[in-house]
Amino acid sequence: MNASARPSLNHTFAQRLPELARAAHAADFPALDIKVLNESLAVSLGLDVEWLRSDGGTRWLAGVDGGSATAYAGHQFGQFVPLLGDGRALLLGDLTSDPQGREIQVKGSGPTPFSRPGSDGFGAVGPMLREYLVSEFMHAVGIPTTRALAVLTTGNKVLRQQGVVPGGIVVRVASSHLRVGTVQFAATQSGELVEKVVAAAGFASPAALLETVMHRQVSLVAKWMRIGFVHGVMNTDNTTLSGETIDYGPCAFTPVFQADARYSSIDEAGRYAFGNQPPIIAWNLARLAEALLCVMEADTATRILAPIQQVWEQHWGREVPDPQSLAHAADITVYNRENHGGPIFIPRNYMLQKAITSAERDGNYLPYNELLAAVTDPFNPNAGKDWMSAPETAQRAGEDKRPFVTYCGT
Repeated sequence: MNASARPSLNHTFAQRLPELARAAHAADFPALDIKVLNESLAVSLGLDVEWLRSDGGTRWLAGVDGGSATAYAGHQFGQFVPLLGDGRALLLGDLTSDPQGREIQVKGSGPTPFSRPGSDGFGAVGPMLREYLVSEFMHAVGIPTTRALAVLTTGNKVLRQQGVVPGGIVVRVASSHLRVGTVQFAATQSGELVEKVVAAAGFASPAALLETVMHRQVSLVAKWMRIGFVHGVMNTDNTTLSGETIDYGPCAFTPVFQADARYSSIDEAGRYAFGNQPPIIAWNLARLAEALLCVMEADTATRILAPIQQVWEQHWGREVPDPQSLAHAADITVYNRENHGGPIFIPRNYMLQKAITSAERDGNYLPYNELLAAVTDPFNPNAGKDWMSAPETAQRAGEDKRPFVTYCGT
């Protein structure tokens, strides 16, 4: 193998915002193995696929060269936590080979300086497979998102809600890992640090950041809801400044336009239910404005956020010209497909969970790979099997009809 194929990385985040970065390394894993590799994305990033599949490449993907764990705060289910940070993730850096300078981050690589008490810092392979497949589906249907580069098993076992399962790592790509929670943490430190975050995010002023992020995030949620996506954990630390969807731990898809549809095991009160996503993103944006008040006039923030309802209506009307018809549709995806050119294949909850369980418990990745092929080419009727495009009711035929539940395993 060509050693020169090792990717070259800048460490722009750590250099621009050293106050928010702590050096960290991945754990020493006994048997790393690539289970899924996004070769087309790798090529677009200027990476050597053959080298990535080598022992050195596999170890690089797992984060053994080290990187930075980043600091951020956040409102989690409405409660402010002044310091969260990457408890099981490493930001390796931004690729010099990529014209866009996108960042590479590994999740599930072991404990970091920000790991919570009692957390092992590791990940289970099932949630990593979920993030890979759903994020790549979102990209395929044109919804801004982080991308998935690889899923690896580690050779370790971890104890999770479903018992002892194989450990796993997901490698993801983002234009930026700066979040609303990043600004919130900076605001607890100093106005100077807030200004540095604003500049690092590429904005000339705090007002420009707030207005742009408002449009990005409102547009994003409208796109989510058109296809029935329920994020499940819309904390401010999971709300990016870039407008990309991030952190797919407890996500799911509601088959019908049901406002109280929720799936996350930790969202007992339904704070992040399907129909609550528009007001929650408005609430998150208000928290962003509060964090910027140390460097921006309150009147300016009020002026920017005042028309947010009209902004929502503009973006929602663009995504769904006939919301009443969508609200009464028997199946959101079938409706979008037959009247508005929507995707044929989506990662419906039960078939995705079956595929993940087959891989996680039995080591059989065939169902997962077949579903992945379908949802990453979702407008092509030949990309998947006919049953994959059936409504959710058909997917559940003969199944236990208890409510579907997801767990925040990443």
